[in-house]
Amino acid sequence: MRLLHTSDWHLGRSFHGVGMLDAQRAFVDQLVGAVEQHRVDVVLVAGDVYDRALPGVDVVRLLDEALVRLAAAGAQVVLTSGNHDSAIRLGFASRLLERGGVHLRTRIEALDEPLLLPLGETAAGEGGEAVLAIYGIPWLEPRLVAEQLGADTPSHFEVTRAATGMIREDIKRRSASATVHSVVLAHTFASGGISSDSERDLSIGGVGAVPLDLFEGFSYTALGHLHGRQTLSPHVRYSGSPLAYSFSEATHQKGGWLVDLGAEGVTSVREVLWPAPRALAVLRGPLAELLESPAHQWAESAYCQVTLTDAQRPARAMERLRSRFPDTLVLGFDPEGGTQAAASSYSSRLADAPDDLAVCCGFLEHVRGRVPDDAEKAAVAVALENVRLLEASR
Repeated sequence: MRLLHTSDWHLGRSFHGVGMLDAQRAFVDQLVGAVEQHRVDVVLVAGDVYDRALPGVDVVRLLDEALVRLAAAGAQVVLTSGNHDSAIRLGFASRLLERGGVHLRTRIEALDEPLLLPLGETAAGEGGEAVLAIYGIPWLEPRLVAEQLGADTPSHFEVTRAATGMIREDIKRRSASATVHSVVLAHTFASGGISSDSERDLSIGGVGAVPLDLFEGFSYTALGHLHGRQTLSPHVRYSGSPLAYSFSEATHQKGGWLVDLGAEGVTSVREVLWPAPRALAVLRGPLAELLESPAHQWAESAYCQVTLTDAQRPARAMERLRSRFPDTLVLGFDPEGGTQAAASSYSSRLADAPDDLAVCCGFLEHVRGRVPDDAEKAAVAVALENVRLLEASR
């Protein structure tokens, strides 16, 4: 039995104002190709299928197309909801979809209802059949589910412990008549995971990281939420998101995990990679150096985040950057060794301004980090004079 562990598709998300639906369609192409190439039996999606609770029509259509294509490629799909999804909407028609090989695990009531798949006979001398039981733990909002799960306190640890406890009880019951190998999908922040800027914080309201020992005893735990592909233990892993959703992920190598299981359990876990449709560049330095250095040629076709270190903020900085890096999406300023020491507060400097021109020029200096040049001062002076003439004519 071969599984493909994915998560955090975030269908419908944009990247700093740039729509990503085409890139997400390309990922679906890669995913279907991987299923066909590696003969995957089950695709796991560990939450955050959509980027928002109310996805657009074209976004829903893309998920529909993806599920149809995966089924046509011969794979079943097990899918849980994440903190970005609406569990109710995502879980709609789950009993009907089950008949088509799409198994939605978005309800608390379904925590101990696994997808059961045969793995064949166990080794000689042990006797009996081996089965694979795939369980799904959706995103659990502690305050909303603690009472239903019988958790002592509304914390992420307690509700996750209660959920995994339900699963262990079901495994124990099934183990009386078969050898059970278990795979658990969970959308959560597990201890030891490395986060990035594009994940929604789960630590608000007493929600925090859960310890790895909650997942001990399962054959494989397929985690979702963190966007970097990472291994927390040999059988507890994050697949990460298939695409980069922030510049903090510029160094990520996106992909998933191929998990092979037999009658004796997990036999191998290996990576499968999703080539990025567009490179991400995080550039830093003086404007002149960024525009002239041949070392940055590779970034000319990338999405760029640029931090300028000039002592004074350059005029028309974004326009000039985009002359070389047309897809500069984020621009910041962090002067190094500049002359912009703020000896006094903005308000105190305004109080000392001798006239309206000084006030306006002081404001420009405050928001841009550099003093206006002569042409800019002249333009401001003309504007002020026009205002005076207009007031005098009334």
